[in-house]
Amino acid sequence: MTFKSPVYNVISVPVNKIKPNTYNPNAVAPPEMKLLYESIKADGYTMPIVCYYSRENDVYIIVDGFHRYRVMLEYKDIYERENGRLPVSVIDKPIDQRMASTIRHNRARGNHNVDLMSNIVKELHELGRSDAWISRHLGMDKDEILRLKQITGLAALFKDVKFGKAWKPVDEYDMEE
Repeated sequence: MTFKSPVYNVISVPVNKIKPNTYNPNAVAPPEMKLLYESIKADGYTMPIVCYYSRENDVYIIVDGFHRYRVMLEYKDIYERENGRLPVSVIDKPIDQRMASTIRHNRARGNHNVDLMSNIVKELHELGRSDAWISRHLGMDKDEILRLKQITGLAALFKDVKFGKAWKPVDEYDMEE
């Protein structure tokens, strides 16, 4: 079977059937949000929102494109011009792969909120993903993963970390000899 990219099957979805995911660590400052609005106003939606379709809830959950979705909700002129519909490209992947996709999309474009990124690392760890998996799928090096784990402060995240032996405690009596 030949792979076919989801972008070749873009569908038009009513915005009320689209929901944000609960894990996106990407934040856009107000000036950039205004610029995104101006871009969509001038050029239209040039990129689809990437979503996962939840058959159980009959909703599309955003993997990438949350801020384009926000423009639709926050700007009446865009909503009316687009008839309350967004172009959607659907991917069918489990939650860990969707999280990884979100991060890859975001990292290719901009900055992340550190606290939210550390929560992603924590959630992926709790889903059983190794540091090597996180590194490979999120494009992080081992030091970045370690720093993000330190932010959450959960000891369980460090159970597989090998610590160096840079120093060894010395007994005071040994020093006197």
